[in-house]
Formats: sequence, structure tokens, C-alpha cells
Amino acid sequence: MGGYEGYERLKIDWAADGVLRIVISEPRRRNAVDMTGHRELAAIWRDADADDSVRAVLIRGEGETFSAGGDLSMIEEMTRDHEVRMRILGEARDIVYNVINCSKPIVSAVQGPAVGAGLAVALLADVSVAGRTARIIDGHTRLGVAAGDHAAIVWPLLCGLAKAKYHLLLCEPLSGAEAERIGLVSLCVDDDAVHDRALEIAVRLARGSAEAIRLTKYALNNWLRQAGPAFDASLALEFLGFTGPDVVEGVRAVRERRDPEFPAR
Repeated sequence: MGGYEGYERLKIDWAADGVLRIVISEPRRRNAVDMTGHRELAAIWRDADADDSVRAVLIRGEGETFSAGGDLSMIEEMTRDHEVRMRILGEARDIVYNVINCSKPIVSAVQGPAVGAGLAVALLADVSVAGRTARIIDGHTRLGVAAGDHAAIVWPLLCGLAKAKYHLLLCEPLSGAEAERIGLVSLCVDDDAVHDRALEIAVRLARGSAEAIRLTKYALNNWLRQAGPAFDASLALEFLGFTGPDVVEGVRAVRERRDPEFPAR
């Protein structure tokens, strides 16, 4: 596993010949992404892209959870420290663009909750496989910030603007079955079949024509590149929100497991 030993929050191995498996691993916090994990989710795609032995990538969460979103301690530090906020903004941008620009085909296996930076990777993957009872939610507005880390670039393209607005403005969750119905994920399978089906697809991709598959991915992802300015604006607006009062109440409400009470404006 040369080149991958330094990762701490991502477990990396070979799931099959040519298939690099990335496991988001923080089981004590349902695979929530802290500062280390956030940095690693930005970097891994460049490493996989540069590795000639990788023909396909499979990403999943450890256990029966994909990722419960951003670690609240990281979010609180972002509200207090401008330098931290700018560093995380750069990483959030890199997570999205590095997945898009990685030439290797990426398959996501989504089981259980999928939120935050983990959700960005899950939905930007070239093929997304979700369990029927997976719980997909973009929780930004409930936290008190704009939906910026991937939503503007991919949700309207996948499921249409009307559905995107409904789920992003209201933080309305989707099951894996509903996500497939509206086109947000590639396919939905029984919960206990998610990882096997995703691996099967990754193996098929790894055995295919690498050149044809990579160039097809590149061409198709130009739809996402065209949406780059909308994504850049949404990310800037999200991080502007981390300087305001609403996110303080949003984080407090999450910690206290209650509905937030944002001030009327």
C-alpha cells in the first residue's frame, strides 16, 4: 500500500485487483468528518489518480454508516478562527473538484446516514449505490449556513431544480429508495447488498477499457465543470455564514437535540 500509509481517518486497501477501497473510519462518531478527515478527503483523489495500479475506486463508510457529517468541534472552530475557516474552505473546494477531476471511475456504497462532506463524495461519485433505508440529508440550512459544499453543482443536474430546492431549503431527508426514484443516486438495493453490489460495479469498471472509461467520465463531468461558478459562489456564501450568528444557534441546537430558533430578519 505504498503512498497511503499516512492516512488516519481513511482506511485504504485493495478490494479487488485494481480496485482501491477507501473507508471513512471514525466509528465512535458515526464516521463524522473532523479536521484530519476533511483534509484527507480532499487529498486522497489526487493520490488515487496518480497511482497507476488504481483502475477504479470504491468508497464507503465503516460499519453501517456512510458519514454523519462534519464534526461539530471543527465547525465551532471555523466560526471562531478565520485562518481555520479559510483552510477548510480550500479543502471543501478541493473535495469537490478533485473527485470531479480524478480520472479513475469512483463508486460509492451508501449505507445508513450520509451527510456533509461524506455526502458530497457519495453523490459526486460516478456510480452511487444506496441502501433502501439509507438516510441522505443536506443539513446546511438547519445548521444556519447556505448549502454550499457540493449541492449547487450536482443536485439540480441529478434530480432537477424543484426537487433540489425542496430538499436543500428544508433539509428534508431522503431514503435510498426515494433518492433513486428522483435520480439523485444511480441505483438502490437492499441494505445488506450495498457493499457487494458496489464492489461488483467497481470490479467491472476496473476490468473495462481504462482509456474509454476515463475519457467518457471526463466528457460527462464537463456538465459539472460548467456549474463550477455556481458551486464557487455557493461555497463562498456558505463560509460567509460561518461568520454570522445563525450557525452558533444551529450548532447549539444540534448539540441539544432540538429545533433551532433562528432570529427573524
